[in-house]
Amino acid sequence: MARPRRIVLVRHGESVGNADDTVYEREPDHALALTETGWQQAEDTGKRLRELFGSERVSVYVSPYRRTHETFRAFHLDPGLVRVREEPRLREQDWGNWQDRDDVRLQKAYRDAYGHFFYRFAQGESGADVYDRVGNFLESLYRSFEAPDHPPNVLLVTHGLAMRLFCMRWFHWTVAEFESLSNPGNAEVRMLVLGEDGRYILDRPFEQWRDPEVLRSHRIEWQGDDR
Repeated sequence: MARPRRIVLVRHGESVGNADDTVYEREPDHALALTETGWQQAEDTGKRLRELFGSERVSVYVSPYRRTHETFRAFHLDPGLVRVREEPRLREQDWGNWQDRDDVRLQKAYRDAYGHFFYRFAQGESGADVYDRVGNFLESLYRSFEAPDHPPNVLLVTHGLAMRLFCMRWFHWTVAEFESLSNPGNAEVRMLVLGEDGRYILDRPFEQWRDPEVLRSHRIEWQGDDR
């Protein structure tokens, strides 16, 4: 099995939706483009990736959203060294169709209280749904390592939630551990690096916004409820 030395995850650059959430009322989420700032963020990340990969081959998987495709294009990787596939399972969490800003803000408040993993947006997905499809993709990815000529690098161009859930699935994090972590910033990178012992380690942690033990203790209390 030719396991890659690196599995690199990148969040898309800043999109027009990140800059102005009213745009979701007029444009589909999947069609939102990068801002000028987002293009610059992606180009800066691309410089680091080109230095990282050098002349090595890269197997690339890109979410089908416009902002992830644009982010990948801004990397300017050598087309002779990359194998690119669009991967729908790496898409953003589905929120339904066009969004009412006030309704979404209310649902986000509900999600914060209920839990990011389990809360399901009306007409959309829960974090658990995204976990399932990201986990399904991971199984396909792992099977691809059986090819003897598999590239030494894998690059996933995706979204913040998907990045955290990919790592949750890979490293067997608990729900409480997942919910204690913040999304990476736009065009931020996390990398799984193959160690000498044959195990992958995360090059740097996600920012933690609260203690997972607090979340875990709350769940134990809830489980004691007779309902």
